[in-house]
Amino acid sequence: MILRQLSYFGSSFLPRGHPTHFTPALSPWWQVQGFPPWPPRLLHPGARHYFPGRTLNPAVNNPGGLSSNRRSLHSSTSLMMDHCDRDQGPPHKRRRSIEEKDGSGDGTQREHHVGLRKESHSLSEGDRGGAGGGVRSQDSRDKHVDKPIMEDKGSVRAGGGQKDPQPVQSQSKPVTHQHVTGTTGWSPPPAVPPPHGVKVKTLHRQWDAFAACSTEPQPPGGSSAFDFSVLSYNILSQELLQDNAHLYRHCKPSVLPWDYRLPNLLSEIQSYDADILCLQEVQEDHFENQIKPALQALGYQCEYKKRTGRKPDGCAVVFKTSRLHLLSANPVEFFQQGDALLDRDNVGLVVLLQPNDTQADPASFICVANTHLLYNPRRGDIKLAQLAILLAEITRLSRLPDGSSSPVLLCGDLNSTPWSPLYNLLTKGYLEYGRLPVTMVSGQEKTSRGHRLLSTPIWSPCLGISQQCQYEATPTAEPPSSSSTAVEGAMTSAPETRAAVSSRSRIEHCLNLQSTYKHHLMPDRRHEITTYHSLTAMTVDYILYTPESVASPPLPAGRGLQLLGRLSLVGQSELKKVNGLPNQQHSSDHLPLLARFRYRC
Repeated sequence: MILRQLSYFGSSFLPRGHPTHFTPALSPWWQVQGFPPWPPRLLHPGARHYFPGRTLNPAVNNPGGLSSNRRSLHSSTSLMMDHCDRDQGPPHKRRRSIEEKDGSGDGTQREHHVGLRKESHSLSEGDRGGAGGGVRSQDSRDKHVDKPIMEDKGSVRAGGGQKDPQPVQSQSKPVTHQHVTGTTGWSPPPAVPPPHGVKVKTLHRQWDAFAACSTEPQPPGGSSAFDFSVLSYNILSQELLQDNAHLYRHCKPSVLPWDYRLPNLLSEIQSYDADILCLQEVQEDHFENQIKPALQALGYQCEYKKRTGRKPDGCAVVFKTSRLHLLSANPVEFFQQGDALLDRDNVGLVVLLQPNDTQADPASFICVANTHLLYNPRRGDIKLAQLAILLAEITRLSRLPDGSSSPVLLCGDLNSTPWSPLYNLLTKGYLEYGRLPVTMVSGQEKTSRGHRLLSTPIWSPCLGISQQCQYEATPTAEPPSSSSTAVEGAMTSAPETRAAVSSRSRIEHCLNLQSTYKHHLMPDRRHEITTYHSLTAMTVDYILYTPESVASPPLPAGRGLQLLGRLSLVGQSELKKVNGLPNQQHSSDHLPLLARFRYRC
C-alpha cells in the first residue's frame, strides 16, 4: 500500500519562543513489519478493561521518543458528515438493526452501488420512513435528494443568537506545502501521482495563531505551563459509507474503498502530530487490526468505546505517552434498557489525562470527553437526554476534592449547528425549552411545522440525572403525567405558578464551555463548514473547552485552558472546488478540527 505524500505544518504551529526539542522518531507505520494487515494484538496480563468509573493505573512509558516539534502541515482536510440516524425519513447514515422497534419512523436499510459492491438497489419513495410516529417524511431534505447543494451566499444564520466576540486578534499563517526531511530521520514514500494531465485540487487552510499568546514566552523552567494540541476528527466508518452510498454520488468510485482511504487518513493524522486525538466513527475491526497498531507505532496510547447493539463503529481517545499519561478511562453508554427515550446506541468516552511533568501539581489533570450524538434532526429530545448523561459524567470526573473542577475538553460530532438550542445549552450553560419544538433543538432543520413540543421534563427522573445535568443521590420515582396531588385517594389538580412552570422547563450545567471556533469566516462572515456531502453542508462538530478567564467557581491557580491557535476552517465554495468529500486527497466526509492550548498546571 503506497501512502500519499505528507507535508507538514511547520514552526508556525508553536507560539514564538517555544523551545524546540528533537528526539529520535519511531519508524512510520507503513515500515512496520506485519502491516497491513496488522494482526490483532492480544491484551497483556496487566491490560486495562472498560468499567464505568474505574480508575486506571497511569501509563507513563514512551515506546519511542516522538519528535515534539510541530511540522509543516498539509491541509489534507476532509469533509465532516451529517450523521443520519436509523429512525427518520431524512437519508440516514445508520444501519437498521434487529433491535429497532416498529413505529419508530425508521427508513429501511438501503444499499447502493459505489464500486464497492456487486449488487445495486434503487431508492424508491416508499423506502423513506416518516417523522416521529411513523408519519411519512415530507421535509425539504427528502426533496433535495437529486438537487445539488446551493451556493453559500455568506449570510449569517437568521435568529442565530449572540455570537461571542473574538477575545484577541489573531495572526493567520498560511499552511505551506513542504516536504520536510532531516528533522525526524525519515522521509515519507512518494505520493501516488495523479493521471497524466489531471490537476488535483486541495483545500488550503491556515493556522490562526493568537497575537496575545504567540509571543508569550514559556514560564521559567517550563514547569508551570503545559502546551498541547488536540485533534477532533470523524474519519467515516467504511460500513456506514457503504450503507449510505447516496450521500457520495458526487465522489469518484476509486476514492471510496477502505484500501484507498486508510493510508490517506493515517498519513493525515500523522502530519497533524497532535498530542490528543478524539476520533469518531472508528470501525471496530479496522481499529483493532489497523488503526490502533499504526498509532501505537507512532507513540500513542489508544482508548476505545464501541457503540452498543449491532453498530460497527465507536469513539476513540488517543494520546501521546511521551507527553501525557492516563489516570482513568470511563466509557459512557446512552442506551438505557427499558427507557423509551434513551433507546439509541450512541456512546461517549471520558478520560482523565495528566501531563508527564513530575513538577506539576498532582491534582492537575485534563478531562477529555469525546462523543458522537444521535443524528436524527427530529429527535432533539433524545439528543438533549444523551448530552445530559455525558455532562453528568464529565461533571463527576472533573470535580476536585476542594469542590473546584479541572479544565474540560469536549470534542466530537454533536449533530447540531452553531447557535442552535443544544449549542446554546453547552456554551451559555442553560436552556429554557418551554414550547420549543423537538425538531428545532439541533438546528439541522429550518421548520417546526407539524411537530410536537419538548415534554417537561425531557428525561425520566428514574434516570437519576437532575435538571442541572448532575447525578442525583437516588433516582426519584416516575411522576404522574400531569401535576396533581392525592388527597384521601382523590386526584385534584395542583395549581402551578408561571415561575414554577419556567423552572421545570429549564436545564443547565456548570462546566463553562466555550467553542474553539467562531463558526463564521472573516471578513465576509460566511459560514464555516465541517461537513459537506451530496445533501448537506454545515457545522456539526466541535472542540469545546474550559477557558482560563471564565472558570466559575475560580479554578485553583487560574486553572483553565488558554487557546493559543487553531487550524482554520473553510466555506462551502472552497469545498465545492474540490468536489466535496471524500475526494482524491481527503478521505473522510468530515473536516478535522485542530487546536492548541496552554494549561497552567
